[in-house]
Amino acid sequence: MNVFGIGLPEMALIFVVALLIFGPKKLPEVGRSLGKAIRGFQQASSEFQNEFEKEAVHLQEAVKTTAELETKQIEATQLPQDTASSAQKS
Repeated sequence: MNVFGIGLPEMALIFVVALLIFGPKKLPEVGRSLGKAIRGFQQASSEFQNEFEKEAVHLQEAVKTTAELETKQIEATQLPQDTASSAQKS
């Protein structure tokens, strides 16, 4: 069993030290508080990741739209030049 890179002997030692420091009556309360803190951190982390992914998609769409507009502008400026050069050849 390996949780957060901590094996079973290390977890037992941490439990014994926590039991000595907080006592048997406070230990469940401390465990609940720690669990809530970890859950809150995980939720904040997932929210941050979701927002980051949304922004990445938004930026990709903006870059794609900008590239399409630039391509259309280049084609629009080349069209009159092509028409003028073909008229000169005639």
